Amino acid sequence: MAQRAFKQVDVFTAQPYFGNPLAVVLDGSGLDDAAMQRFAQWTNLSETTFVLPPTEPSADYRVRIFTPGGELPFAGHPTLGTCHAWLQAGGVPQRKDVIVQQCEVGLINIRREGARQAFAAPRLKRSAPSPVVLAQVAAALGLKPQRIIAAQVLDNGPVWLGLLLDSADTVLQLEPDHLALKKYGLKVGVAGAHSASVAPVLIARANREAQAFAGNTPVAPTETADFEVRAFAAPIGIHEDPVTGSLNASLAQWLMAEGHAPDNYVVAQGTCLGRAGRVHLSRETTAGTAVVWVGGESVTCIDGSVTL
Repeated sequence: MAQRAFKQVDVFTAQPYFGNPLAVVLDGSGLDDAAMQRFAQWTNLSETTFVLPPTEPSADYRVRIFTPGGELPFAGHPTLGTCHAWLQAGGVPQRKDVIVQQCEVGLINIRREGARQAFAAPRLKRSAPSPVVLAQVAAALGLKPQRIIAAQVLDNGPVWLGLLLDSADTVLQLEPDHLALKKYGLKVGVAGAHSASVAPVLIARANREAQAFAGNTPVAPTETADFEVRAFAAPIGIHEDPVTGSLNASLAQWLMAEGHAPDNYVVAQGTCLGRAGRVHLSRETTAGTAVVWVGGESVTCIDGSVTL
């Protein structure tokens, strides 16, 4: 075992403890798969990452991403959080304007946007879910079918069943049957648009879970948002993920392409968990190719070393 530089960062927030935490081991050299998995189980965070030297010449670093239950080919909040930690630890990218991360799905471009960093969403594959699956999930979520505007199976490495619901209020009121979702083996991401006249912070105050949490936390950031998103991932041991970059990437690619969302919008996620995550989505088209950028701020909460 050796002492290795370590950070725990909070992603998709500028205020500590209101986003999605990530453990980052800044030197994973010499660790085998079992050691990485064991440490990820021990941290018990939704993801733990290990930074390694790249094997692709154009990459600045390579990252491996582990949940407590296994390795992921790609994930959004680990991408932004690892990049933040790598830069803060003195990492210098080959290109001034773009950091290139190597992971199992390939090379991911990350750019700086003032205080935020944003990654280019990887290629998305999507398809229509079967009516049987959709009915099962609606029942597990306690949803009436008429509340579902559209649905797609979304795959950008992680696979999600994406649902667009009729409002942000419907999203916030969901009380899923997580055992049923685990039995079906489905990760489900839901999105709903906020009314222009109602800010997410007001809805959060009316929400039962947020009310229960509110007495034990400082006042959360109140940046308004266009959509509310929730991510239910019982099959990988996470009932609800606080803020999910990969899901928001695939939702944005789908919703923008189908005209359900504008080319620029902000997502609130984590409201029902007492978090205040904010994800910034934008679509740019260059030479006929559209790229969706997924951005957010990150802040370091723990800085030190770990024995591994």
